[in-house]
Amino acid sequence: MIKHKDHFHGSDLEKIEEIYGIKKEEIVSFSANVNPLGVSPLLKHTLSDQIDAITSYPDREYTSLRRCIAAYCGTETENVIVGNGSTELISLFIQVEHPKKALVIGPTYSEYEREIALGGGTTLYYPLREADDFKLNVEDFLSHLNESIDLLVICNPNNPTSSSIPRSDMRHILDVCKQYDIYVMVDETYVEFADNMAELTAVPLTNYYNNIVILRGTSKFFAAPGLRLGYAVTGNRDLIKSINTRKNPWTINSLAVIAGETMFTDSAYIKETKSLISSERARLCKLFNKNPDFKVYDPSANFVLVRILREDLTSQDLFDRAIRQKMMIRDCSTFPFLDNKYIRLCFMRPEDNDRLIRCLFHQN
Repeated sequence: MIKHKDHFHGSDLEKIEEIYGIKKEEIVSFSANVNPLGVSPLLKHTLSDQIDAITSYPDREYTSLRRCIAAYCGTETENVIVGNGSTELISLFIQVEHPKKALVIGPTYSEYEREIALGGGTTLYYPLREADDFKLNVEDFLSHLNESIDLLVICNPNNPTSSSIPRSDMRHILDVCKQYDIYVMVDETYVEFADNMAELTAVPLTNYYNNIVILRGTSKFFAAPGLRLGYAVTGNRDLIKSINTRKNPWTINSLAVIAGETMFTDSAYIKETKSLISSERARLCKLFNKNPDFKVYDPSANFVLVRILREDLTSQDLFDRAIRQKMMIRDCSTFPFLDNKYIRLCFMRPEDNDRLIRCLFHQN
């Protein structure tokens, strides 16, 4: 089991405040990977208008919410299950499947390994290689699958590399996993930020494969991590039944239900988000590519992994430099297979991005 070192998560602004003496409200977090537009005006207006909803229980089956999610994802309502953030759904899925041995494509989010360990399982890692620009070598990867593996975990687009696997390759992976009786859990937390989302999302594959579950949430794209609204899509009705049997009732509150039904139909906000991230992603990558001190890896998500090429500079140096200017980036030395030459930053508003670039490039 790989040990994950302590680090500052994007939500750890209180720790930063304590150590650096900077008020958390003044920090621009390039580390949390949250939509820089913040909560949409429509959502704010809707929630304030419907605050009285907390006086009654939500629908136990969350039928209307699941119908909205299904329409948003392009699937059937019966294929959708909702949870108190995707973390609850990861936990429930691990409890149901109870994998003894899981394979995780890394470096990636540490919560998968934690939940697998809590369920008594062990985690193996298949490393994405810097030589491949952290893109998955599908043929080599498939050669590492065998009948001893119960579960495969894929974050797509992946965090922190921002690399992605097209659906055509995912289909190939599912075919081989089917042969070995391996269940596949795909975390699509960041897929909505991708320019080629239609080519990446594995949701259409749930119509043909019963060994896949797809996880998503509202924390990042809809800028609502505190809402704790997650959902999963799978064509495996037995899995949904098993998860629902274990779930506590009403884990999603009445306001989160209203928020979800509003978010997934807020076309103006969705369009504005995609446009902002797409343009800033292209612009910032172009700036980094012109700087000989850095290397960037082609990003699909709303963040980019950056390698520091200067020998006299580390990820901690840049973290410290940025935080003293009230900007927080992610020091990636704590991720498996990465070291103190990697940082990750998400794309914020143009003016904030410009300020960070000046800081990292050490421009006055």
